Amino acid sequence: MSFPGKIAIMGGGSWATALAKIVLSNQDTINWYMRRTEQIDDFIRMRHNPSYLTSVYFDTDKIHFYSDINEVIRESDTLIFATPSPFLKQHLAKVSTQLDDKFIISAIKGIVPDENMLIADYFSEYYKVPANNIAIIGGPCHAEEISFERLSYLTLACRDIEKAKTLSGIFNNSYLKSSCSEDVEGIEYASVLKNVYSIVAGICHGMKYGDNFQAVFISNAIEEMRNFVHAVHGLARDITDSAYLGDLLVTAYSRFSRNRTFGTMIGKGYSVSTAQLEMEMIAEGYYGTKCIHEINERYQVNMPILDALYAILYERKSPVAVIKQLTETFK
Repeated sequence: MSFPGKIAIMGGGSWATALAKIVLSNQDTINWYMRRTEQIDDFIRMRHNPSYLTSVYFDTDKIHFYSDINEVIRESDTLIFATPSPFLKQHLAKVSTQLDDKFIISAIKGIVPDENMLIADYFSEYYKVPANNIAIIGGPCHAEEISFERLSYLTLACRDIEKAKTLSGIFNNSYLKSSCSEDVEGIEYASVLKNVYSIVAGICHGMKYGDNFQAVFISNAIEEMRNFVHAVHGLARDITDSAYLGDLLVTAYSRFSRNRTFGTMIGKGYSVSTAQLEMEMIAEGYYGTKCIHEINERYQVNMPILDALYAILYERKSPVAVIKQLTETFK
């Protein structure tokens, strides 16, 4: 194929919709996989996603829709996955078509539950996609702000940096700028951890901790992130780059952050199960907390924030008591 070839968006949610808008600013056509045929039918009729980012209208003549995942894989060269991480295995279980000759871009800021594997590692291990043919999207980039065409930045990470640079041409436009990195593992882990820390930021917000405290919290969170990422993947990196610190900041502070929203509900007194039921979208940090906690049993990095959230979410300990104890560890 002529890289990147035919591009497919894999998923029907808000981030998938934002990515479709971005890619169509530089490509004549795209393929787009959505699981439900009724969503596709409504999309074609209304010319926008009926469920997400409904203010973004598309020229549907430029979109080839598919509800068959194997068909869209056969008809595409580069696949951009934007499904919630807890559902990735479910989607891929239907795949009978080879993926090892495709280029995979993961826009999934999560980790594969049960497997405790990064998305890139999962495609490499189970679908034999070469590491140089896998890229990930990181950085502070909420779908809602893309829909408003507010200036945003993202990072494309690939072990083959030249491929990352080529991919940047797909994403750069008047409201989006991209940079490139080789730190696939580090940015993926940072993307998981920023969701974890954003739930805690939300819990503290719900408990009426103020801006002064949140600044101290973020300072401690980025240090904890740096220590963990360095322990699991000791590549030289600047943790203050937007792919790490920037993504943490926007997810911890933004009103568009579903992880912060989830945490805020818990901080206001909702039970974990009730908060999950009230959420309209997946809070990736809920799953990421358990995965990173289990991974860290091997590395034994000191992670008081992660441990505190695990105690709240999975051991059902009192958020008030746990957060109060956590604050004593901050500096």
